[in-house]
Amino acid sequence: MLTLTQLKPANPDLAVTLTLALTAEERTRSRHRFEVEDGKVVFLRLPRGTVLRDGDILQDETNENLIRVVAKPEPVLTVIASTPLLLMRAAYHLGNRHVPVEITSNYLRLLPDPVLRTMLEHMGLEITAEVLPFQPELGAYGHHHAH
Repeated sequence: MLTLTQLKPANPDLAVTLTLALTAEERTRSRHRFEVEDGKVVFLRLPRGTVLRDGDILQDETNENLIRVVAKPEPVLTVIASTPLLLMRAAYHLGNRHVPVEITSNYLRLLPDPVLRTMLEHMGLEITAEVLPFQPELGAYGHHHAH
């Protein structure tokens, strides 16, 4: 079992031993046991509050293995608006509900929720159910390492 204790900045050119595909929720766990595709077990032992991002590099306690974190595709709702103001209004209402949201200038993305979907549809937004990597905002008080 590999015990991953160090977090390194993303580096696409770095040769890695393994890739660890994690959902958005799994990337918020700083101490957890995961099984990778080939059946190997890895254990995260990172500082509490660490949030992993797509591309981050984890190093094991022996400094021999490098593992790349990949945002795992998961079911999401992608929200598109006819105007920037409508998209901002949707972000405001989702924020009031403390919902994890991926925010871009063209769309919002959130985990599937029938109540929120209905609310957004009533606001006149276009909703598409997809399976994609989900990378929500960390929030004003989110803890994350600097890249």
